[in-house]
Amino acid sequence: MTFVVTENCIKCKYTDCVEVCPVDCFYEGENMLVIHPDECIDCGVCVPECPAEAIFSDSEPQATPHWLEVNRKYADLWPNITGKKPALPNADAENGRPGKAAELSPLPASEEVS
Repeated sequence: MTFVVTENCIKCKYTDCVEVCPVDCFYEGENMLVIHPDECIDCGVCVPECPAEAIFSDSEPQATPHWLEVNRKYADLWPNITGKKPALPNADAENGRPGKAAELSPLPASEEVS
């Protein structure tokens, strides 16, 4: 069992979920987060923390095979994220907008230089 990040995270990328994850199983892309299905312990603490309501148990219909594969694929390619960061610009406006799947960037999050 695992939890799956789905379409509504795209272009929002709130990181409230990351902050509460006890096993640091989130990975960060340019415009979305994913959960590594082999690292998730199925605790569910991330679900109520997600302002975009984009995280579902793999037993729920919203966690389609497509989104499970997106999470698996990109968790192996993107860097691990272990702390809260600011959401993307316009995240609140993007939250709930349908049709964002085609806008998923395959690029990893860029490293911020201090």
